[in-house]
Amino acid sequence: MDSTRGNDDEQTARWNGASGNAWVEGRTVLDELYRPFEDLLLEAVAAEGGRQVLDVGCGTGSTTLAVARRLGAQGRCVGIDLSEPMVTVARARAEQESSPASFVLADAQDHAFEPGIFDMVISRFGVMFFNDSVKAFTNLRTAVRDDAGLRVITWRDPAENPFMTTAERAAAPFVPNLPARRPDEPGQFAFADRDRVRRILEESGWSGVDIQPLDVVCTLPESELVDFFTRFGPLGLVLGEADERTRAHIVETVRAAFDPYTQGTEVRFTAACWTVGARA
Repeated sequence: MDSTRGNDDEQTARWNGASGNAWVEGRTVLDELYRPFEDLLLEAVAAEGGRQVLDVGCGTGSTTLAVARRLGAQGRCVGIDLSEPMVTVARARAEQESSPASFVLADAQDHAFEPGIFDMVISRFGVMFFNDSVKAFTNLRTAVRDDAGLRVITWRDPAENPFMTTAERAAAPFVPNLPARRPDEPGQFAFADRDRVRRILEESGWSGVDIQPLDVVCTLPESELVDFFTRFGPLGLVLGEADERTRAHIVETVRAAFDPYTQGTEVRFTAACWTVGARA
């Protein structure tokens, strides 16, 4: 079996199954949690003067819709994602607010874009899941005009993001089949290595690569914390397999591990990310 095809199929299955459905169910909380990154991308679009914008890994459409509102009749924003559940929600949101934003259900790695139609590509945590990142960014390069801008936000190293791995570390003694995070494989921290990201972009035909650290304080209502760690990440993928008693014990143990981040009715943590810019 071709390993590339196998990994592609795995990502498609995940984002059209458990992971995609989890994001749909938790979209309101996630949109607020990651609002600071959306705002940063809006500022980048304004600074670049983008008018034809592509949002890669758009999920349920929050950033795409926000850019479309900002552009108004002066431009358009198109979101692309391989998750049918999330794109369905994104399209419904666009219809509900009569937004000109549009959404493509496809894998940006090999989607047949019309050549040279966009003048900016953005992404909020949506580009770390490609099986072949060079192929994906090469394909995105064909979709943009010469001198188009790229601005994506990705996670730095898991060691710099202890909040994001708290649940799996606390649950590990009770859940031996937790999916392992492997460097350079598709996943949340696939773009943690700045040098690797630079190589990917340069090999894909992008120039002027600029990668800067970005530390953002994020907040989550304490009332949503249990849903957050039982729904997302490696623990969320396997917790449903545990019996009720084991699950209750895991939830209690993991919830206690988040105490250092809890301040009254609010959970606060610093997201350690990269803001990655480049030009076609």
